[in-house]
Amino acid sequence: MRHPLFIFLFIIVVHFNYGQEQTNSFTLDEAIAYALENNYSAINADRDLIDAQKQKWETIAAGLPQINGEISYQNQLKQPVTVIPAEIFGGEAGTYVDVVFSQPQTTTATATLTQQIFDGSYIVGVQATKAFLSYSANNKEKTALEVRKSVVESYGNVLLAQESVAILEKNKETLEKNLYETTKLFENGLADEESVEQLQITLSSVESQLKNALRLEKITLQMLNVVMGLDLDHPTQLKEDLENLTEKKIDLDLLESDFKIENNVDYKLALNQNEQRFFEWKLAKSRALPTLNAFVNYGTSAYSDTFSFLDSEQQWYNSSIMGFNLNIPIFSSLKRNASTQRAKIALEKAKTQLTEAEQQIKLQLENARSNYVLAIEEYQTSKNNLALAERIERKNQIKYTEGIATSFELRQAQIQLYTAQQEYLQDMVEVINKKTELETILNEQS
Repeated sequence: MRHPLFIFLFIIVVHFNYGQEQTNSFTLDEAIAYALENNYSAINADRDLIDAQKQKWETIAAGLPQINGEISYQNQLKQPVTVIPAEIFGGEAGTYVDVVFSQPQTTTATATLTQQIFDGSYIVGVQATKAFLSYSANNKEKTALEVRKSVVESYGNVLLAQESVAILEKNKETLEKNLYETTKLFENGLADEESVEQLQITLSSVESQLKNALRLEKITLQMLNVVMGLDLDHPTQLKEDLENLTEKKIDLDLLESDFKIENNVDYKLALNQNEQRFFEWKLAKSRALPTLNAFVNYGTSAYSDTFSFLDSEQQWYNSSIMGFNLNIPIFSSLKRNASTQRAKIALEKAKTQLTEAEQQIKLQLENARSNYVLAIEEYQTSKNNLALAERIERKNQIKYTEGIATSFELRQAQIQLYTAQQEYLQDMVEVINKKTELETILNEQS
């Protein structure tokens, strides 16, 4: 039998490990897939679509049979009195008798069935539900594209910050070694004080940049968590490497892909606006049409001097009515005509906006293609420049060690290298982001 203390400690350890927040690791595609399920905007976009489906049924149900019940109770604390000629009851002509026609307490229970037979606005409303559902679906699609774009940008920013930290730590280590060696040479009279000071200036600058990069690494990771729908400080890890991810995002075939504007989500939404204005115009015209409704009413009433309506001996009187209501618009002092004309103007404006949207989207496409090509070119240039800057810095390191180059020349080579490093990192992120922008317009994902 195991010792009770061992079992107790085992339970504590298991509970402690279970309580630790599990670290999640994501590739870029995994991060996008997770965000599409858990991003706050994506969740609400799903709810909006469900709400639109409920609203569709709400509109349809308005034209289906409706049954309403009503129960009323009245107690006439002071009953109304009617004066009638006394001769009705055999009295003297010209005289009058005070009469109370009903008992003071009354209860009525009624059920009414109503059915809409014809209403032009209802027909238009049902037709418009399809357009509204289409708008909600397109809006959800746009939200998904925006979430995807946000994840790509946030993911790239985290990789950028992490790479910056790694490079700056390496630069700091090299500078600390240079400073240590130069300080020793200065102490032995083999180097001047300015060489030491130049290296101290460079090291201080790199240390400051490193501190900032460490802060940015934390902030960018928090931003990625928020976009993905995770807790702000959730321990998230990234599986991708910035350089490899950039290489995967270079796809020149994308520049030649066929563009179908009907696939662009902004164009779809502009079409939805056009449809909405069209149905608003039809709705305005339908208000000039008559409406016809039918109803069937069935009720029962009881009368008493006291509240005896729950007694089995209470007598109830049934009644039932069937009828139709026909409402015919005749004259509105041209109000309906003005409303119809305004709806027509709104429709014409929507058509113009659709044409404008089509041209703007085509312009955005050309701009996105150009920016993507530029990002690839600048990435390749910065990659070559980085290799050159590394060679120049390495040569100056050797020259400085041999006493051929000055500390100022070494510092210039180092600053050039650090600039090339940051440009290289930024250009890699630009390739990733610019491709995403182009894919968003094309509504293609890779």
